Amino acid sequence: MCRTHELRLALLARNDGSAAELREELAARGTVVVNLLSSPGSGKTALLEAELTRARERGLAVAALTADLATENDATRLSRSGVPVKQVLTDGLCHLEASMLRGQLDGWLPDGTRLVFVENVGNLVCPASYDLGERLRVALMSVTEGEDKPLKYPTAFGLANLVVVTKADLAAAAEFDEAAFLANVRRVNPGVEVVFTSARKGQGIGELLERAVAVAEGAEPHHPVMANEPVPHTGCTDAHGHEADHVHAHSRPRPNLAVGELS
Repeated sequence: MCRTHELRLALLARNDGSAAELREELAARGTVVVNLLSSPGSGKTALLEAELTRARERGLAVAALTADLATENDATRLSRSGVPVKQVLTDGLCHLEASMLRGQLDGWLPDGTRLVFVENVGNLVCPASYDLGERLRVALMSVTEGEDKPLKYPTAFGLANLVVVTKADLAAAAEFDEAAFLANVRRVNPGVEVVFTSARKGQGIGELLERAVAVAEGAEPHHPVMANEPVPHTGCTDAHGHEADHVHAHSRPRPNLAVGELS
């Protein structure tokens, strides 16, 4: 058991190292990674398409990488924004890893790119434990998912630099209790900013982009309290089949991928 535990920790430490190196390399290029985490169906792709379109209209050099277990549907949608987009198919792996992201960016990321938005696999468990070398981590959820979502997924929301609520136009129909939700967010991540959006109605569109641009220009993102503590056991396995049972904050692991591109 001890040996197995040591191997798992070594794999996680390797991911930490890869993430730190990638963050440093991208910083030298003037590029910031924004890591977007949410459950499937949260409206993350619709919001990201609107944000990418806004970025193109403003003349900002941005790109997007989207990850799914199968299909290139999200990349097809995001490509309508007119910015460079790349699809990563994880072939069953439930999360992205730092070394994998580096492999996708090498030779593809256009020179002068300021922001790379990474739409992580739709899952609030495994992706929450893996550092991709991002400077801004965003946890998203829709008003239809329930006010207690931050309490059910404390790692995802507790390590976020920014929380974004989607489908705000459905709040009344869903009987969404905004006050209860904000209180729950504060319990797991005191001081984090919460932005309300509706891609369909245009509410809050551009807010995510503004926060990302601010970080790219040197602003320090919110520092979560949980980032100073060990991240709880997630029950996830890495690309080698090892269970990641003790992950440190801003740690995360690696797979064989099929890759497609759209631009």
